[in-house]
Amino acid sequence: MSSSGIEIQKLCFKIGNFEMSDLQLSVPRGEYFVLTGPNGSGKSLMIKLLCGIYQPLGGVIRINGRDVHDLPPWERRIGYVPQEGGLFPNRTVQGNIGFGLEVRGVAKDVLRKSVLAMAEMLGITHLLERKPGGLSGGERQKTSLARVLVLEPDILLLDEPVSAIDELSRDKVCHELRDIQQKLKITTLHVSHNRLETELVADRVGVILNGAMQVESAGR
Repeated sequence: MSSSGIEIQKLCFKIGNFEMSDLQLSVPRGEYFVLTGPNGSGKSLMIKLLCGIYQPLGGVIRINGRDVHDLPPWERRIGYVPQEGGLFPNRTVQGNIGFGLEVRGVAKDVLRKSVLAMAEMLGITHLLERKPGGLSGGERQKTSLARVLVLEPDILLLDEPVSAIDELSRDKVCHELRDIQQKLKITTLHVSHNRLETELVADRVGVILNGAMQVESAGR
């Protein structure tokens, strides 16, 4: 089995006038990897290819050594947090965090314990009865993160996770993201266009431009 959490070989994809070809990437298990580049360079598209929302024209995607080409998104053991978080406005924080476990048919007592344990880890137990409309940007982001982490994914994908958070809170949330990732040792791919944000969280950085990628150390 590959030692890589994420392994991409010769990935090819085309949509409209945008094209990527022979893209290569290897993210070792437990690494915090940031994908950056200008708008329209393919950062969010890369996440959607990993998730299985889009299918590549060619190439291989492996998650912890497993080829996921023929697997639907829900079988890839990937936790995906979209840019806007994707919370259900009519559900409480507790209901949002437990949603995926409900879908899996997890027993109610187990579900409650799992939700509480995740909320405690992220420091949001005091928010469990509130709804997303009454949360700050950072609180919504933590709720979105809890909702995917409670499912114990192999890979965490974050699409511009702090873009909707005010500048004063951004550094704090970035430090918290890094701390959580280190605690769980989960392989993480974080899309960002912000240099400071990248420096706060990344082990390594991949710069994607015109469908090609260059990987460099974050100096950590």
